[in-house]
Amino acid sequence: MKGNPVLVSSRGIILYLTFWFVFTIIYFFLLIFNLGLDYRLAVTDSLVFNILLMGIGFSLWYPARFIPFEENTGKAIVSHSVGAVLMTSIWIAAGYFISINIVSANEIYRNFFWNTLTWRILLGLMFYVVISLFYYIIIYYSNLQERLLSETELKNLVTQAELRSLKFQINPHFIFNSLNSMSALTAINPEKARMMILKLAEFLRFTLVNNDTQKNKLRDELKNIKLYLEIEKIRFEDKFDYVEEIQNECLEAEVPNMILQPIFENAIKHAVYETLDKIQIRMFCSIQDNFLRISVKNNFEETPKKKSGAGVGLKNIENRLKLIYGPGDLLKINKDKDVFEVILYIPVSSQTKK
Repeated sequence: MKGNPVLVSSRGIILYLTFWFVFTIIYFFLLIFNLGLDYRLAVTDSLVFNILLMGIGFSLWYPARFIPFEENTGKAIVSHSVGAVLMTSIWIAAGYFISINIVSANEIYRNFFWNTLTWRILLGLMFYVVISLFYYIIIYYSNLQERLLSETELKNLVTQAELRSLKFQINPHFIFNSLNSMSALTAINPEKARMMILKLAEFLRFTLVNNDTQKNKLRDELKNIKLYLEIEKIRFEDKFDYVEEIQNECLEAEVPNMILQPIFENAIKHAVYETLDKIQIRMFCSIQDNFLRISVKNNFEETPKKKSGAGVGLKNIENRLKLIYGPGDLLKINKDKDVFEVILYIPVSSQTKK
């Protein structure tokens, strides 16, 4: 905050003027009923001293702004002590000379002024302390809000960086294996090699185009998944089938970009690749209790030695869901005999359910 907070908005000015109007009225009645001052003298004293005090209040923003307590508390206390004495002296001296000229050197007012000098000094010092503390509170609150905003922005940037990093962790083995398969097919089946090149190019194009897209409709994600499976189908031919049962309303729901690809890649890598039996990959999707429930199942063959993966596939999904939606229980894994199932719970909006 660079400027005086009282002056930065019309609301602040109105509140400040209202405060001084009320304070001046109270001051006026105290002079009449408590101190027995003449009506005309009370009006003069109230207006002169309170208008001066109101103007001084604006200027106290600057010592509060440029004398921070955090850096050197002792120096700040000394500076404000000197400032309080100086401000009070100027206020009383200016108020006296203006008032005495207005009332034409009235002897009654002169005596009244000197009799009330002590409480005027106390009032000036108290005013300096209260207004300065008020400004310091505003400065502290403003700085706190700026720090919180900066921390939130930094946290969002870190989260976006983490999400982008997780999204780009597509298993390079898939690309390498596809390229090797294309290389082999160019000699024995050029047409299949050509099909594989075209589908891989389309798959990678989708990935690149959606680099900066955080979410896609499930319909679009499924198109890319089918591209991926068609590429793998060329490699493994009839070793696996893909079946899906998806409610129509699910297709318009938004899901994190590339969230499904690691699940299907996991099924290919740990089921299709490692068994001689035919594998069936099944996907089910429905809306349940404000969540999009996506289930991907595949059968697999238990072997004495299972290939250990890089461990970034399903963990990648779990981390992304937590970063985007908050709860850490949006991914479930079930393994029952020869069936492996991954379940995702994606929060959906009321518009999707309609």
